[in-house]
Amino acid sequence: MTKNNHPLTFYERQQIEFYQRLKLKKREIGRKIGRDHSVVSRELKRNPPVKGYYRADLAQARADRLAKKTNKRKLDKDYWLLRHVEEQMEQGLSPQQIAGRLKKSPPVYLKGKTISHESIYQYIYQTVYGKHFYHYLRRGQKKRQKRYGRHQRTKIIIPERISIHERPLMVANKTRYGDWEKDLMEFRKQRACLSVQYERKSMLVRLKKVVDKTAKESLNALYYVINSLPASLFKSMTFDNGTENVCHTELKRSFTMATYFCDSYSAWQKGGVENTNGLIRQYLPRQTDLSKLTDEDIYALQERLNNRPRKSLGYLTPNEIINREFNLKNGALNP
Repeated sequence: MTKNNHPLTFYERQQIEFYQRLKLKKREIGRKIGRDHSVVSRELKRNPPVKGYYRADLAQARADRLAKKTNKRKLDKDYWLLRHVEEQMEQGLSPQQIAGRLKKSPPVYLKGKTISHESIYQYIYQTVYGKHFYHYLRRGQKKRQKRYGRHQRTKIIIPERISIHERPLMVANKTRYGDWEKDLMEFRKQRACLSVQYERKSMLVRLKKVVDKTAKESLNALYYVINSLPASLFKSMTFDNGTENVCHTELKRSFTMATYFCDSYSAWQKGGVENTNGLIRQYLPRQTDLSKLTDEDIYALQERLNNRPRKSLGYLTPNEIINREFNLKNGALNP
């Protein structure tokens, strides 16, 4: 008896029907058609009897239908949807933003069509053509990677330090505007840094280049941010425990702002600004020479971030949210 694995032919199915009508056992049918009895058993199980008997014609029709089905991805099947995704990625949108915006405000030629952000990620990382687009992602990773632990730092003594655990619940719940998170981005082999501020509810971002990571430079950057926006938009600021934040007391006295600090080695407690840092790294990797970037360059990047649609904002942008809430005619961000 020949045991082969190729699909059953219509002739073999006709033989199965014939021998089954003769009430032969499955093992006997298998021997007669040169197949293992398990093949016959699965075939009969997949195609229940009609009026007491297996039907070869119905079984063949079902097999033909299934053979036409493929696992072709949605982006492989829809050229215009693929072009839309590519164009949006080239403009700096993430797969999640593309998917959300497409569902909420699709272009006319894609009306009624949707795609999940996971499908976009799988297309990028699991297809030959899609692999050319990984560099448009925020972190430009060739492979989807897990997060790794960070190196611990020496503990810093900060005067009048108030723990994040004493921060009002309304800050954590984002029930008001004016609660900020602050961080400092460092770059390879240079003293210059980038001061990053993030408003928790509107997701508004402020960027300022500083010459070094001293407390004085960090404080000047915060003064710049506060003076560029309405005073009512500043109620609290959350820091990490870096040495650049020891002058927070001056900020408290000058602007009557509350200041809070994360636990040691727990940057995730100010996750909004940490995520923003990841977005910035798409444009300013660690090897970037900040001395070659002007204030106008930094401002342009800031505006690009603030004009991104965000899922948690209903796919509106931070600028749109701030303009709506504070009625700023010239935009949320003043040069």
